[in-house]
Amino acid sequence: MTTRCILVTGAGSGIGAGIATELAKAGHHLVVTDVALASAQSVVDGIRASGGSAEALVLDVTSDDSVAAALAAVSRPVDVLVNNAGLQHVAPLEEFPMDRWNLLVQVMLVGVARLTRALLPGMRERGFGRIVNIGSIHSLVASPYKSAYVAAKHGLVGFSKVVALETADTDITINTICPTYVKTPLVDRQIVDQARTRGIPESQVVGEVMLKPMPKGVFITFEELAGIAAFLVSPPARNITGHTIDVDGGWTIQ
Repeated sequence: MTTRCILVTGAGSGIGAGIATELAKAGHHLVVTDVALASAQSVVDGIRASGGSAEALVLDVTSDDSVAAALAAVSRPVDVLVNNAGLQHVAPLEEFPMDRWNLLVQVMLVGVARLTRALLPGMRERGFGRIVNIGSIHSLVASPYKSAYVAAKHGLVGFSKVVALETADTDITINTICPTYVKTPLVDRQIVDQARTRGIPESQVVGEVMLKPMPKGVFITFEELAGIAAFLVSPPARNITGHTIDVDGGWTIQ
């Protein structure tokens, strides 16, 4: 295995922290970034305590200045970008604050373009790059009360296809992993929001809203997502680009 320098956004908690931790176990150097430096540093401390290699940087993907400062501070060239930063807001469109709607799209779509754009020249110069976007089942299907999230995640798939074509002349790939629900603090907060919006008890949200569409009926794990990301970084995946990897427990085959 070739050791890579992997930058993960939104890696101070949840999916980003899980992926960073698992990829560090595989021997890669992790650049753990988050808007909250203390959260990123906590993940790095855990990685180093287990014998891994990592550094923490503050990074706001909605800011050109923040992106430039983070990339200037990173200790080595970035081989792999994992676009993971995200957030959620659950509300009917008529009650959805437009500043919040804009923030979701800025983080999960425009921010992805901003960071990818910043790293592509270096990847081209070195003749290698891997971009792994953390999409969602909502990159493929829709759910009510998530208009901003669904729009951003759908846009991510189209963005990836375009970049795949623009980088086809070199050893750079871009793909989008599309999982259903992963048990994270973000999902835990959604349980409360879904119960309120749908008018059902919180106890029904997991079984009746989140897991019911999945024939497998289980949450996705960090280890699964990290394993798929590791495959996409590996030499056997060099001709897989512009695709979605659906980790949906059978949701979209019905």
